[in-house]
Amino acid sequence: MPTESYPIFAPVAEQLDLITKGAAEIIPPVASPAPEALAARLEESRRSGIPLRIKAGFDPTAPDLHLGHTVLMRKLKHFQQLGHTVIFLIGDSTALIGDPTGKNQTRKPLSREEIDRNAETYKDQVFKILDRDKTEVRYNSEWLDKLGYAGMVRLAAKFTVSQMLEREDFHKRFQDEQPIHVHELLYPMAQGYDSVALECDVELGGTDQKFNLMRGRDLQRDAGQKPQIILMTPVLEGLDGVQKMSKSLNNAIGIQEPATEMYGKLMSISDELMWRYWTFLTDLPQSRIDAMQAEVAGGSLHPMQAKKNLAHAITADFHGAADSEAAAQDWATQFQQKGVAENVERVAIALAEVARMDATTLQNAEQDPKHSATIDLARLLVRLGIKESRRAAETQVETAGVFLDGEKTFQKLLEISSRPRELTVRCGRQTKIAVIR
Repeated sequence: MPTESYPIFAPVAEQLDLITKGAAEIIPPVASPAPEALAARLEESRRSGIPLRIKAGFDPTAPDLHLGHTVLMRKLKHFQQLGHTVIFLIGDSTALIGDPTGKNQTRKPLSREEIDRNAETYKDQVFKILDRDKTEVRYNSEWLDKLGYAGMVRLAAKFTVSQMLEREDFHKRFQDEQPIHVHELLYPMAQGYDSVALECDVELGGTDQKFNLMRGRDLQRDAGQKPQIILMTPVLEGLDGVQKMSKSLNNAIGIQEPATEMYGKLMSISDELMWRYWTFLTDLPQSRIDAMQAEVAGGSLHPMQAKKNLAHAITADFHGAADSEAAAQDWATQFQQKGVAENVERVAIALAEVARMDATTLQNAEQDPKHSATIDLARLLVRLGIKESRRAAETQVETAGVFLDGEKTFQKLLEISSRPRELTVRCGRQTKIAVIR
């Protein structure tokens, strides 16, 4: 293909400004003088006019994606905006194994039919972020299924069991005498082989994927290819601001959720978490985000307005500007009806932080959002920062009471029938909204 058909690339410094936004680690480091480092690879691409090949893989293990999954997709988009070739890799073969990363037990295997159905929904969802016409969609069954028995043996022969046990989660399971099934050891090898098959220049992944990503570099060297650069992004916290975003933890925002739900959930996050969401879930340059944060710190921009801007930007990405505006209006109307000012702080709280239940009942409630739960009001006041200690909180409840959704109560325990549940908590001059998930 003639060079003239390729894009004219921006200066390397400009490309790095966008590419490195939100990156937790890059291997080799950007400042490394190694010829394979990112700056050198970008300069080589700029001189030759040939785009870099950037890959991120996603195993279709569930039908719906949430905002945590889009962190890597957005980073793919940044490379795409700069003119590079991005590959959205659907791990339909690796999904048969199940990524053991972060798992203390073997994943339940999916059928090929389940994987194929999920893969189709992934393709529909990813193009809410990426440009459909400029995205190379691949399935790793294209090469992994063709390896056959002999090919898999040759691949496995390139690694040792001791190498596999260097992986943190395998090592922990081994030390704890928990089962490690042989097929799980194949996963890092298969993911590494993806990079060889696609001749990748850069692979994207979460920080929890480092071991797997490094295997791609190993296999590319063995195949005589230039080893890929690894760009890792942090694991994104969910609405509680503590644990990894996950639907099973009821702290996720699905990208196919209605605009009103998406907007409302985004408005429930803490002010501190808001800045991480600005970095990882929007295309705004980091310099602009830093300037906005300085405005909030200086008092020229209210944090509630910054959060509204964030909620609007993300909701508009997936539902369009009109639906995002309607969701914002709906959210504001809810507050007007409750007689609560829009700038009242909303605090996302995990059920376990404020519950008063035995372990089994709590576990059942956490697994089923429609399961009833019991809230310890004193714990809630401390978690909201309204009271500094449990003793002070208990005294407040017993002697002066607390206003919950406008009604005064002296009850120490509160029953809620389902979640998420929003509670407007007023104690003296302090009012906050608890979003219990």
